[in-house]
Amino acid sequence: MGISVIIPVAKDDEAWRSLLPDLRYLTKKDEVILVSNKSLQDEFKIEAEKLGLSCGTQWALSSSSGRAKQLNTGARSAKCDFFWFLHCDSNVNQTAIEKLRKSTELKPTAIHFFDLKFLRDGPWLTVSNGYGVWLRSHILRLPFGDQGYCMHRDVFAKLGGFCENVPYGEDHLLIWKAHQSKIKVCCVRAPIYTSARRYCVNGWFKTTARHLTLTIRQAAPEFIRLLKGRTII
Repeated sequence: MGISVIIPVAKDDEAWRSLLPDLRYLTKKDEVILVSNKSLQDEFKIEAEKLGLSCGTQWALSSSSGRAKQLNTGARSAKCDFFWFLHCDSNVNQTAIEKLRKSTELKPTAIHFFDLKFLRDGPWLTVSNGYGVWLRSHILRLPFGDQGYCMHRDVFAKLGGFCENVPYGEDHLLIWKAHQSKIKVCCVRAPIYTSARRYCVNGWFKTTARHLTLTIRQAAPEFIRLLKGRTII
């Protein structure tokens, strides 16, 4: 069972170049798909050859920007059984890839996610965000997209892909749809690393408060839908 790694690339984002070396532990059964709204095919091919990636590679053109549209475009192009959605600024290692493969074998109908660790490129207070992410994803079962969702193509199809008509939180909404559809969400029990630079732009407190407010605002109606969908005996 191969894995299609789908990486959306925003305009002028070069972070994918740093992520590619982490994917050298993929096998010939796997593939890496870059999705952008400008051509990266030649650059991608050159970088992949430099690194000696053994997996397949392809570039997919997204008709417009927006992460949800790019993720769905990548999924339509994917050839493997499992889709692994990675952010450009993610870092993974060989152990994470091996544990992901094992997790998908044990629970092929679940959505798999990683524990999130922040790199030391932001405010020191992001350490507390790491604890918050653990509580949100393990206790509330609400991992976000930067935790590297992976799922079988049939699960993705059942959920209808990522919602493209929302201004934010397409990853958050996908997990709510999974809960409402009684699809299990499980942790791979391995870390994935992400940049903390976004907390430097507007400050740690303002950024954290904004993320929390938007999450609650989006989660409230989804939680109500979940309750209404339950059968009361």
